[in-house]
This record gives sequence, structure tokens and C-alpha cells, in this order.
Amino acid sequence: MKLIVLDRDGTINFDSDQYIKSPAEWRPIPGSPEAIARLNHSGWRVVVATNQSGLARGLFDMATLNAIHAEMHRAVAQAGGRIDAIFFCPHAADAGCGCRKPKPGMLHEIARRLNVELAGVPVAGDSLKDLQAAAAVGARPMLVLTGKGEKTRAAGELPPGTEIYPDLAALAARLAP
Repeated sequence: MKLIVLDRDGTINFDSDQYIKSPAEWRPIPGSPEAIARLNHSGWRVVVATNQSGLARGLFDMATLNAIHAEMHRAVAQAGGRIDAIFFCPHAADAGCGCRKPKPGMLHEIARRLNVELAGVPVAGDSLKDLQAAAAVGARPMLVLTGKGEKTRAAGELPPGTEIYPDLAALAARLAP
């Protein structure tokens, strides 16, 4: 099975320092739904792994998060693609959980539930946390320069072997030529 793990905010959709708190605030980065469809059509299973501390902060509830994800599923489906699963960490940054990126717990859970090894699996995101989680499980870290990606690259602390792409569309073009 070909598997790719994508971060959500800043990778698939525009990010916000005030958090994405409603389906109306979820806006896809141009080309991202089509990129996911391109990956699907080349045999890739697409899974999303996202930190969602807005739940713990009380900024939105599970019903709202589900509605936001339904909007994402709709946008990807309209482009002819699908997201096979969404994993999220609902905890605040100071909760000390093992599932919040950069810790690898969420990626381990994906591996367990899908019965796959993560060695070499592409994990794409716009933040250092995404890349650190990928490196911690032996996955293939991929930075997209959308969202916080430019700032992440400028900080210069990328895990060894990190691949850099302008956006998800360019990454998909590389993996699904």
C-alpha cells in the first residue's frame, strides 16, 4: 500500500493564528484538493494527521470539528479525490500527551490502525512539528512552503533528508507524475 500522511492547516487549507473554528473558515489552498485527487488516482492512500488544540481550548466542539472535516471531504471529493482517514490530537500544547506532534504518538496510531510500517512513508506539513514527528518514526519528512512553511524553512532546523516543495500540488506532481 502506498500511504501519505498530510498535516491539515497550512498544508491542505489556509491556516489562521485564530484557529479554524468553523466550516466557513476552512478554505482550501488552491490546488490542494486536486493534489489529493492526483495522489489517489496514482494509488496513494491519503491520511490526515492534525493537532487540534482548539478542542481543549473550548474554541469549538467535536460536532464543529466534524463539520469542518466534512467540508474538507467535500472539497476533495469535488476534485475527484478522497481522504481515507483523519487522525487528530485534541489536547492543548501543555497537556503532555503523546499524540500531539512533534511527538510521534499520532503517527504510531496511524501505523497501528492501518497495519503499516512508517519507514519511508511521506509525511508532509508546513511546520517543524510535522517534520519532527515524521523523523521520529523513520518516515520521509516533506515540507510544503504554504502556511508556516516559509518560516519553518527559514529557521533552518529541518530534520536530515527533508524534502521541500512549494505546495501540496508540487509534492503530488513529484509523487504521482
